[in-house]
Amino acid sequence: MNVAKKLSMKLEELKSHLQSNQELNLILPNGQFVPKHFHITEVGMNTRHFIDCGGTERIEKKVNLQLWVEDRDPDHRLSSEKLLSIINLSQEKIGLGNLEIEVEYQGQTIGKYGLEFESGNYLLTSTQTDCLAKDLCGVPEEKVKVNMADLSNTGSTCTPGGGCC
Repeated sequence: MNVAKKLSMKLEELKSHLQSNQELNLILPNGQFVPKHFHITEVGMNTRHFIDCGGTERIEKKVNLQLWVEDRDPDHRLSSEKLLSIINLSQEKIGLGNLEIEVEYQGQTIGKYGLEFESGNYLLTSTQTDCLAKDLCGVPEEKVKVNMADLSNTGSTCTPGGGCC
């Protein structure tokens, strides 16, 4: 069974949220807020052209937002309107499409996060590596685990050849 990974929001969804929400509250996966005086130092498109471990050539494109915090500028506040204008200019100048968003933010090293919106806040979500060619690498499919006690509650019974055992 392939478990669908949750994708980061796309650029047009972000623009929609920026039009209707004045606050730019960004929350890290650990629950901490990104300091309100953050800057967006880059809006761009990252393109990765690679071969996966199964030999398949792939091209991946994402919109990249780079966050930066400068503690010598604690009064800086980026408005939703200003970020929207930066995004619109980026779309005009470099042709950003409605791509998935990746956010870079400096922790102990540069972290790459997905972006979601919930309850008026922008959530930086953890990202993970994954094998894109599990079938070719010999990685077995994940099996669905079923509690046998739950089977008896459904009124169904196991019979030889019935597929439940």
